[in-house]
Amino acid sequence: MSQMIGYARVSSAGQNLDAQIDLLEKAGCARVFREKISGTKTDRPEWEALMSYLRSGDTLMITELSRMSRSLAHLLDLVKIFKERGVELKSLRENIDTATATGRAFLSIMGAIAQMEIELKSERAAAGREAAKARGKSGGRPALPRDTLEQARILYENSDRSAAQICETLGFSRRSLFDYLRKRKEKEPPAGE
Repeated sequence: MSQMIGYARVSSAGQNLDAQIDLLEKAGCARVFREKISGTKTDRPEWEALMSYLRSGDTLMITELSRMSRSLAHLLDLVKIFKERGVELKSLRENIDTATATGRAFLSIMGAIAQMEIELKSERAAAGREAAKARGKSGGRPALPRDTLEQARILYENSDRSAAQICETLGFSRRSLFDYLRKRKEKEPPAGE
């Protein structure tokens, strides 16, 4: 038997879910999952419980899209998952219902716009790299001077200071130091040769 299942979320414990719950119950939700956690968090326990609870034929109802997804790309991923599972999505504020042709068309348009944004960003980045290359510039951070890295190695191997302390003093990351040590060790001849 299919059901309408609600999901209500606010970003912090100090906020109130009452308005969302009232709207979802008024719209006919048999059950409402409630969460007080940022939408940017990937670990949302009530969301996971909801996803386990939903069955084919159910409709997930939310008061607005931002309560469910972190971004347009995330929204479109969720809609794809719902479609595969036979679950419809209904958003009250945006008046989107994937059980209707209009709701599906609207989400398809949003998906096309999201894909266009990804491609435009990629094109702009490629054009920027080409312009930099034409001016003789390469990407990434400039290489650290070898003498600075060597100084850090000597301090690291011959003092009681930690790698973090040495790197902070010299102004670069521990990762840079350990990469340098690893590469240096790889160039050393094996012992006994």
